[in-house]
Amino acid sequence: MKRIITITSVLLLLSGCSWGQNDNIVTKDKKDSAQSENNSKVKNHQNVDSDLLLESKYFNQIKDVNGQKLIENSSNILALVNKTYSIGSYIPNDLVRPNVQFSFGDQDIEKSYMRKEAANALEKMFQNAKSDGIELYASSGYRSYKRQKEVLNAEIANVGKEKAVQAVATPGQSEHQTGLAMDITSQSENFLLTESFEKQKEGIWLRKHAHEYGFILRYPKGKEKITGYEYEPWHFRYVGKKCASIIYTNNWTLEDYFKHVKKV
Repeated sequence: MKRIITITSVLLLLSGCSWGQNDNIVTKDKKDSAQSENNSKVKNHQNVDSDLLLESKYFNQIKDVNGQKLIENSSNILALVNKTYSIGSYIPNDLVRPNVQFSFGDQDIEKSYMRKEAANALEKMFQNAKSDGIELYASSGYRSYKRQKEVLNAEIANVGKEKAVQAVATPGQSEHQTGLAMDITSQSENFLLTESFEKQKEGIWLRKHAHEYGFILRYPKGKEKITGYEYEPWHFRYVGKKCASIIYTNNWTLEDYFKHVKKV
């Protein structure tokens, strides 16, 4: 009887050791799996150009409101605003009037304002352009939701809705409402906003140098299907120097940029 009990005890002890070893193996496997996953993430980021790694705060944070994709972080300097993503009734809280020449003179009106960071960059760009013999004039900056509605309705009355929406954004989907965009013209263009601006020395200078100050040509020629809007050689959007340089070098749109950058 004692012999049977002893053998049973030994078997239980061996069994206990066996389970302990298996537990250790499982735990080790989990650790190895987690480490492998972390290494994979690091490796994936290492394989991506560091310039294409972008903090998550710069991506649109979207909320679906009645079928509309509403950007919740509208003050984001890289907010992607287009026919898909709307900023609703957002009003920037840091609008200032840049110290530059305006096509409409010294009138202190809504469209003469921009967000502070963009306004400072615009001032530097205009100053350096002047040093190069290029005289630029700001034409239209910030545009409120209400004003955008008026502009769109006027365009619809003029050319019809189908054509109007190819050139004018729906309220809430205009970059002008972000306070980060400025339409730029010149005296040689009679202070107008027309496609011929691309051939003027001012338009040429802007295409070559705007990125050095953090601005991009937002609606380039040949990219209409991507941006959803007609070519506008006068419309420049502030995104910061790093982003602007990447977009310029790769001949991208802002939509293209967000297809290539990786969130970190």
